Amino acid sequence: MTRIDFHSNIPDKLHYACRLVRKARQAQCQVVVLTSGQAQMAALDKALWTFSEADFLPHVAATDPLAAHTPILLTDDDQQELPHHQILINLTTATPQHFARFERLFEIVASDENDKAAGRDRYRFYKERGYPLTHIVAAA
Repeated sequence: MTRIDFHSNIPDKLHYACRLVRKARQAQCQVVVLTSGQAQMAALDKALWTFSEADFLPHVAATDPLAAHTPILLTDDDQQELPHHQILINLTTATPQHFARFERLFEIVASDENDKAAGRDRYRFYKERGYPLTHIVAAA
């Protein structure tokens, strides 16, 4: 069963996602990041290249021919067939359709009211279905 971790009150979802990706890669995990659209995906792509001078975070779009050989995948398509299913980081306000294929899901919830409301809905959805949940609130 997928383990689900909610991280809420996040002031900058992209920066936070970069930190999670770095931590996951240090643990040799494969990661998929689901973005809310092409603009957010492009911004995350840039952020991953510039996030840390000390870390190399190899990533490609999930549609790239090298996706199966790359540990970090970016996608804005919830229906995309993916080559690995270890960690999913959700930056959208929707419940990912195929989250149960992953060992672990990180739900990143911003500090704005719309994102909080959508996060509460997703939390309730997972809880009603019996998924193991943890919740971490970022310091303001």
